[in-house]
Amino acid sequence: MDPKSTNSKTSNTRPRITVGRIVHLVVSCAVLGAGVALFLLASLGSDGYSTLISGITLTTGAPFAVVNICVGVFFVIMAWLRGQKPGLGTLTQPIVVGFTVSALMSVLEAPDHLAVRVVLLVAAVPVLAIGVAGYLGSDTGAGPAEAAALAWDPPLPFRWSYSVLQGSGALVGWLLGGAVGPGTILTILVLGPAIDFAKQRMPFLTIRP
Repeated sequence: MDPKSTNSKTSNTRPRITVGRIVHLVVSCAVLGAGVALFLLASLGSDGYSTLISGITLTTGAPFAVVNICVGVFFVIMAWLRGQKPGLGTLTQPIVVGFTVSALMSVLEAPDHLAVRVVLLVAAVPVLAIGVAGYLGSDTGAGPAEAAALAWDPPLPFRWSYSVLQGSGALVGWLLGGAVGPGTILTILVLGPAIDFAKQRMPFLTIRP
């Protein structure tokens, strides 16, 4: 895959923000939030990025929200230094995802049966992939985790840089006391390639200039 098709840092300027682009961004972030909710309801391990935040929280004793903001700012700045400029999507993604997850978790109950939890985990992957591919396809800026992965594409394609990011976050978080599980492994191995696949095979997820 041509890295330019995924990584907006190869462009000097972003397209003009339009109503259609904003709607595309918000809807995609809501889909991403739905995927996160499915992932949380499965209760089979968090993603690597969240594991990193949990581990730092356990080690430092700082509130999860504070650590989340600090880690997010660090990743955005690192990506910016690599040429991945923040934008409207950088702020919109965590807000819309957060509200969507909170809304869904307030009305849905986590299942007790392992088989149902496994189904939720498996279902979460394509929903997450479509949500991430869609909001990145709005070309309005990326959230912390995706921006950090995009910052290294090139030389490393996004599907693998995202896996490296998730794997590194999971390892450091686990060493600091964070919990891992089957969902963590699935995120590391599958989610990056799944996002890449969605961008290639679902052209409607990307708004062209």
